[in-house]
Amino acid sequence: MKLDELLKQMCDLGASDLHLKVGRPPVIRLHGDLMNIENADRISATHMDDFIFDVLNDEDQIRLKKNKGIDVAYSLPGVSRFRVNILFQRGTLAMVIRTIPFKIPTIDDLALPEMVRKLSDMNSGLVLITGPAGSGKSTTLAAMIDYINTTYHKQIITIEDPIEYLFRDNNSSVIQREVGSDTPSFAEGLRMVFRQDPDVIVIGEMRDLETISTAMSAAETGHLVLSTLHTLDAPQTIDRIVDSFPQGQHRQIRIQLSQILRGVISQRLVPKIDKKGRAAAIEIMTNSPAISDHLLNGRTGDLYDSMRGSVENFQMQTLEQSLVALMVFELISYEEARNSCQRISELDSALRALYPDYT
Repeated sequence: MKLDELLKQMCDLGASDLHLKVGRPPVIRLHGDLMNIENADRISATHMDDFIFDVLNDEDQIRLKKNKGIDVAYSLPGVSRFRVNILFQRGTLAMVIRTIPFKIPTIDDLALPEMVRKLSDMNSGLVLITGPAGSGKSTTLAAMIDYINTTYHKQIITIEDPIEYLFRDNNSSVIQREVGSDTPSFAEGLRMVFRQDPDVIVIGEMRDLETISTAMSAAETGHLVLSTLHTLDAPQTIDRIVDSFPQGQHRQIRIQLSQILRGVISQRLVPKIDKKGRAAAIEIMTNSPAISDHLLNGRTGDLYDSMRGSVENFQMQTLEQSLVALMVFELISYEEARNSCQRISELDSALRALYPDYT
């Protein structure tokens, strides 16, 4: 059993992820569902050792043994790039591998709302892409970087763990730094980035207080900062950032966010009715005067209502409004929309507004 053969088979099937664990056959995630690869043998400890040897160099193997887990990138020429997470479980090794296509999808390819393009046009401030694991955050972020790279003459510096999509210079110059090999950490990479003449700073993920604080300072000093967070919606994103700081700084952080935040894009991938892939449901919050006032005064509970009422004037939309739109275009079912929404009552209310006979 060869890892490259499994990866090629995974890509041929159109799967997004490959799960490898000692004692069971390889498993893929296809259109959101897990399934065994047909006629595949169970993975032995020897197989797993071979897989690890294929993916990790000597230094990475030392990091794996020390930290009991590691993220790396792996390329299979002519097939795809992959993000590989290797972990220990019950004393044996396991791997979860995600496909990262060589071709970077555009904002149009992903059918993202026009506001995503407008947020990419910003010259400064903080833009966040959020959602649960596997919701397509990295792909949306890559599409935004590609748009800037194609449209503007800027210096774009990314700090990633690991580097996922590979960018070639277009009209812009793109420098990609990988945590572990090019910089010790996100925080250290950010501390150095100000000496590298950036216009756009991309942080793969805001994981800790130091990274969040430095990112906000960069946005405050005239840079466009793009990053991701594992949060479910815009209000939760604001609470997560504020709560990362000591209680005594919360007022200051809310003031700072009200000034630097440009937008929050929260997303889900929802299985399509035809079972041929998944559709992106996108929630968008932009920093309108009402949103800024809520941020300033700590009224995150009021953000949802402002987003819901700002579709026309500020091109915002809630997750539920996006899900209803996907239902109207017959891309997803009510059952999948219900499974993906944050507020079922809001989903039903939006449907009743469109269809008076809906119950």
